[in-house]
Amino acid sequence: MRTDHAQILREALSKTGGASSDFDLNPDVVLPEGRKLTPAAVLVGFRENGDLLLTKRSARLKHHPGQVAFPGGKQDADDADLVVTALREAREEVGLPSDQVEVLGTLPRHETVTSFAVTPIVALIHGNFEEVPEVGEVAEVFHAPFHHVTNPANFRVEGRRWQGRRRQFYVAPFGPYYIWGATARILQSLAVRVAG
Repeated sequence: MRTDHAQILREALSKTGGASSDFDLNPDVVLPEGRKLTPAAVLVGFRENGDLLLTKRSARLKHHPGQVAFPGGKQDADDADLVVTALREAREEVGLPSDQVEVLGTLPRHETVTSFAVTPIVALIHGNFEEVPEVGEVAEVFHAPFHHVTNPANFRVEGRRWQGRRRQFYVAPFGPYYIWGATARILQSLAVRVAG
């Protein structure tokens, strides 16, 4: 029997839930009053077989070098909305044609330690396309199976020292890929909705 991944995702997106942040597991962090967040969006794009499209960022990048991430970035002034931002970034970073993307909905905003307010755009990618990693920004494009990234049991909490304090974060390792931080937190939020 063929799994209807799109229907599972639509049902998950219909459930309510609050925003998340890189600080969720670190309640001792005091965020500055009046902080300014930069609007951004990522594409949480699933292929028709359920595989999630992910990237490994270039080690030369200023923010989150070498980390596993969704295609995405900050909203440009001429982006009509955050869906346009996510589609543009996916086109630029991995060569995904926007006309092959069916947007299913959004997850609540996620605030990062780098002061971005990230809106995850959940979508279905129709058909095949040539994945072309953007030179200088994307080191690799890979896929993680639906059952891995939507099962809460595959997520755990780890920690490390950062800026003189121990910080905790979600991880969901997959083979040689260490999915953690904002990417893992967004996926953990989606997994809870799928399971619930």
